[in-house]
Amino acid sequence: METTEFEIRGPAFATCNCDWGCPCQFNALPTSGQCEALWAMRIEQGNLDGIRLDGLVWGTLFWWPGAVHEGDGKVQLFIEERASADQRQALETIGRGQVSAEGTFFQIFAAMAPHLQPSVAAAIDFDCDIEAGKAHLNVKELVKAEGTPIRNKVTGAESRSRVTFPQGFEYNEAEFISGKTHTLDKAAIKLDLEESHAHVYYAAWNNDGIVAV
Repeated sequence: METTEFEIRGPAFATCNCDWGCPCQFNALPTSGQCEALWAMRIEQGNLDGIRLDGLVWGTLFWWPGAVHEGDGKVQLFIEERASADQRQALETIGRGQVSAEGTFFQIFAAMAPHLQPSVAAAIDFDCDIEAGKAHLNVKELVKAEGTPIRNKVTGAESRSRVTFPQGFEYNEAEFISGKTHTLDKAAIKLDLEESHAHVYYAAWNNDGIVAV
């Protein structure tokens, strides 16, 4: 790992193809055998070796033929088009796990998804309301996704769930919600998900993993 230091903080939204709750979150196998996922974040505060990243939205599309830990996955990064060349390179460096310790969020996913697809710079509309359990993402010509509270199938009432992972590598606490995700023409990874698992949380990481918020 390089010695370059980074830290990023901000609201994050993830969806995948598993049923609500996602067995992968509890060390079980994916619902349908393979893993397909989207992750996005707005960086409220962030930098890589002095390059400021505040305010930028970025994220990834993922695909694995089996469970994540079995590897051989694909990943495609997307970054807000207003990012400078230095900012874009900084986010690609972070997203590819090049400055993260072993066993941390970016390092794990980079190691398990070695098939890098071309990164995309695009206009991005993103909103993530953790307290409301809602999120919206529109990456122009790449992907659209929504997250809403899970609803009781009988009464229609919202069914809210907060999950804590004291030893988590992605987050220590997240709200589990319902997601839908549909990729568009520029996506090298195709997702078509309805009423699948999603979660929202406040992300805070540095080279060594999760940092206190």
